[in-house]
Amino acid sequence: MENILSLKALPRKTNAAVKSLLAVTVVALSVVLPQLVHAATGAQGGAKWLPMYLPVLLGGCLLGQAWGVGIGMLSPLVSFCLTAAFGHPMPALARLPFLAAELAVFGAVSGAFAAKIAQNARFAFPAVLCAQAAGRSSLLLCAVLFSRAAPFTPAVALAQIVTGLAGIVLQAAVVPLLVIGLRRLWRTRRND
Repeated sequence: MENILSLKALPRKTNAAVKSLLAVTVVALSVVLPQLVHAATGAQGGAKWLPMYLPVLLGGCLLGQAWGVGIGMLSPLVSFCLTAAFGHPMPALARLPFLAAELAVFGAVSGAFAAKIAQNARFAFPAVLCAQAAGRSSLLLCAVLFSRAAPFTPAVALAQIVTGLAGIVLQAAVVPLLVIGLRRLWRTRRND
């Protein structure tokens, strides 16, 4: 994020505060966006459109790898805790560790491109595609590795991957465009 938002000149505490605020905002978005999608499209809307994934990808691209991992792990956990308090936990408890691991990979891989994205925002396109491929593969791998210990089987994971293809395609277009737009906005404001 230092490169993207040109925060290198800021004091270290200010830089950390800005990053933390952005990370909290992204995690909050990853809790609210699924609620909106579920309200608009029903219970299967989340599995189809993968609304929690979009903020995690965005956070990784903007904040970098370590922050992306943290956002990826915290987003489903915060969502579960908040929604469980109202009687409808999302994601389901059986899915929670798998989703946290998958989203951590999404955040890590998209965040690995943050320095390149800072130089050229178009690197957000391969960042998102690589993160999606690695994240979805990690979901399937976790399902294979833990199929005997958890009700989340490889068949269920594969079915979810297929169901979420529409969301993957949408995110592959939307997230890079958001990153490009935010980068341009930041540069315009910085030059004012």
